[in-house]
Amino acid sequence: MIKINKKFSFLFLFVVLLSSCTKDFEDINTDPNRPEQITPGVMLGQLQYRIVNSSITASRNLNHELMQVDAPRSSPSGEGLHRYVINPGAGIWTSFYSYMADIEDINRTSETLGENNYKAISMIYKCWAYSIITDLYGDVPYSEAVKATEGNLKPAFDKQKDIYIKILSDLEQANALLDPSKALTYGGDLLYNSNSLSGGTNPGIVKWKKFCNSLKIRLLLRLSKRNGEININEQITALLADPVKYPVFTSNADDAIFKYTGIYPYYNPYFNTRQLEWRDGTYVTKYFINKMNTDNDPRRTIWFRTVSVGGQNVYQGIESGYPITTEYQVGANTSYNDVMRTLPQLGIMMTWSEVESIKAELALKGFNTGKSSKQHYNSAITASMLQWGASMPSNYLTQTGVVYDTNASIEAQLERIITQKYYASFFVDYQSWFEKRRTGYPILPRGTGIPTERVFPNRVPYPTYLQSLNPENLAAASAAMGGDNTVSKVWWAK
Repeated sequence: MIKINKKFSFLFLFVVLLSSCTKDFEDINTDPNRPEQITPGVMLGQLQYRIVNSSITASRNLNHELMQVDAPRSSPSGEGLHRYVINPGAGIWTSFYSYMADIEDINRTSETLGENNYKAISMIYKCWAYSIITDLYGDVPYSEAVKATEGNLKPAFDKQKDIYIKILSDLEQANALLDPSKALTYGGDLLYNSNSLSGGTNPGIVKWKKFCNSLKIRLLLRLSKRNGEININEQITALLADPVKYPVFTSNADDAIFKYTGIYPYYNPYFNTRQLEWRDGTYVTKYFINKMNTDNDPRRTIWFRTVSVGGQNVYQGIESGYPITTEYQVGANTSYNDVMRTLPQLGIMMTWSEVESIKAELALKGFNTGKSSKQHYNSAITASMLQWGASMPSNYLTQTGVVYDTNASIEAQLERIITQKYYASFFVDYQSWFEKRRTGYPILPRGTGIPTERVFPNRVPYPTYLQSLNPENLAAASAAMGGDNTVSKVWWAK
């Protein structure tokens, strides 16, 4: 009898506990640190971190070698970017299109919640990313892109002209949507920290407006050869004439630079890079470093490491486009400084220095920027020095290789502007390559190991996997481009 009562008591207790656990199951198993619904703030920070990682990684992997910032220690295959060989590129295509899905999610969620600031930020990221994609490849999927959930697995390729018309329109709309009197309801902004108000104004949203219009003027200048097909000059004039409606960067504090905190997970993407990958297999070129040596450019000490030559520590480069029989000794030439692997300000999207360079060129071409071309040029150089934390020598701007000569030809003045812009574009995705394609500057020496039939590349061929995933639209786009090769020019460069 006693045994029966014990069994009964145990069963009763078990049932009570079970019902209690079931009753409180939702409360017990709810993570208080996990948001109950997806908000724009949840998605924004991670997008900002990942997308800029992709852009600066691409800058070093492709742009630096192609634009003679660096070259591999050895290159026996006869190929290589420094020899004008660009293989079909999937890197930026794959990563940026995957991020585009996140951007569209932020946009849709923001619209549903009536959060215009988030919507505008997502539009700016979309415009920035698509401008890079289309400048790399030419015609790309746009209007039908990122619609796999709707059943469209084979998007058509839009003409670059149509993409740019939409980008410029979206930047106009984003500028109008941004409201500096409101904070970001759900936080999440790691670029400008526009998550709260300060004295009734959101300084972060003010900077977003500046980034929006700075990006717009970058792209308008890129399209300058197509004025007439699109009202480029009219839009530039309107933007410059109304700095209240269309504010742009006016100081280094406005720079669109993702600052790496060094706190998990927001590490500089090169944080764990091995020495072999970071500096032993790649060296700075003579073309790039020799001018910095001549000009006593203080950015050298931040960007690069010295090597010992004859008992002296010097910055020494190698040839670009060298013959296949050439192989440089490990550790004998200058490469990237290890400090760059943890540098907080490496996540560069766009800077005040670039805006001043743009204005220098516009002033040279007769646009009213409020200052002379020389003033903007000097400001651009100074801004770049400040951006990198370098102390500029007092005579830097008056040196023979740097001084801006207003009596020189228009072409000579333009070359000087773009050459300095080239150095200031260090680690800024592919901008120096895009600018060379637009202006012809800087004039890069041709390596002796580059076969005579090869020409400097104008674009990246489409990823090879598109041949099986989207063959019909790929074929149509390739034909419209004049062939899927590196020789064909994109619309704005024709």
